[in-house]
Amino acid sequence: MTQASPTSAPQEIDLLINAGWILPIVPANTLLEHCALAIHGGRIIALVPQQEAAKRFEPRQTIHLSNHLLMPGLVNAHGHAAMSLLRGFADDQPLHTWLNDYIWPAEGRWVSEDFVKDGTELAIAEMIRSGTTCFADMYFYPEQAAQACAEAHIRAQLAFPILDFPTAWGIGPDEYLHKGLGLHDNLRGSSLLHVAFGPHAPYTVSDAPLQKIAVLSQEMDMPVHIHLHETAQEVAESLDKFGCRPSQRLMDLGLLSPLTQCVHMTQVDEQDIGLLQQSGASVIHCPESNLKLASGFCPVESLLKADINVALGTDGAASNNDLDLFSELRSAALLAKAVAGDAAALNAHAALRMATLNGARALGLDEKIGSLEPGKSADVIAIDMGDLELQPLYNPVSQLVYTHVGQRVSHAWVAGKALLADRQLQTLNERELLGKAKWWRKQIANR
Repeated sequence: MTQASPTSAPQEIDLLINAGWILPIVPANTLLEHCALAIHGGRIIALVPQQEAAKRFEPRQTIHLSNHLLMPGLVNAHGHAAMSLLRGFADDQPLHTWLNDYIWPAEGRWVSEDFVKDGTELAIAEMIRSGTTCFADMYFYPEQAAQACAEAHIRAQLAFPILDFPTAWGIGPDEYLHKGLGLHDNLRGSSLLHVAFGPHAPYTVSDAPLQKIAVLSQEMDMPVHIHLHETAQEVAESLDKFGCRPSQRLMDLGLLSPLTQCVHMTQVDEQDIGLLQQSGASVIHCPESNLKLASGFCPVESLLKADINVALGTDGAASNNDLDLFSELRSAALLAKAVAGDAAALNAHAALRMATLNGARALGLDEKIGSLEPGKSADVIAIDMGDLELQPLYNPVSQLVYTHVGQRVSHAWVAGKALLADRQLQTLNERELLGKAKWWRKQIANR
């Protein structure tokens, strides 16, 4: 916590939040009681005991949350936001059947600017209401996703898709790159939105585009977001076609680096772990989507022991079927114990770190968000810990992970701006979103 200021006159600030508990993430394994978070100009300026805060600050607004826990907003490090409109559309199918026979045909028929804008707004609302204040998106028409994010005032990384074949958004790699780099230029002035390369997967993008992305990524210091080692079939086909595992192929093409975000990684051996260590790439773990599609199990404990950064993502609502990252981190913690055969694997603090600071690090944003530290952006959430289902409250951190608290998120702020207050959306219209979702269901179901 910060030290008391020697000045006598209270400092004027925008917002002071008094809370029953504060989980700052940094320092690790720390939980503070009866403290206050001081926010001014969109940034955290102090984290101090409430009595000290009352003397030091003269806030324009004070919020008292005595039964609540404050923590950094969650970082959903992988998803396809607009696919919220396909939630429940094609359940209980293996990945390649799900993609080839259901999702890609549906996208070919329905994906448009309006589909992406409306679907992204629906996803953003769901994420805000369950504690996510920053998310990584990978989908067509990222220009429309960017507009939805800007209007909702949420933080996001927008990975523009790159594939060898035509889609609704373009005809091939050159056009995808041209459009995506144009979006990157248009968003240079944004403090909340940034752009990443989004090659879909090694099996949908050939060597030449991957090499070009590798060069541009390094030149522009721009992240690369890619599905990798998602299924055993993917690895087997790579060995047959290229004579190496997908991770080795990406390494040989220069695409594995600290800028790379490797999504899924359910099929991992010692060679893969060595390449991840050598490259400094991050892994994005999506346990519920992987379980639902029977894709495999990411060895989280082994990766963390190898000092590899592991973050957490929900994937899209078409394969999850929700975007509640608290639910995801519960699944991640439980699955890690089962895979490792160790009940102590991925404890509650470590799971929460995956969903906050590790996610920020994967996205290159750990200097700005992911922990409640002075100087960082005020991306903050509050969870009501007073409900019957959370009692008795022996360990608030444990309850965050092992009970369902996503629907108990009461407040959310991004850069000090309220996005959720007493469970009510502040930057989105819930009634309008429900109307749009029903309209799309009717259109898609009728076809």
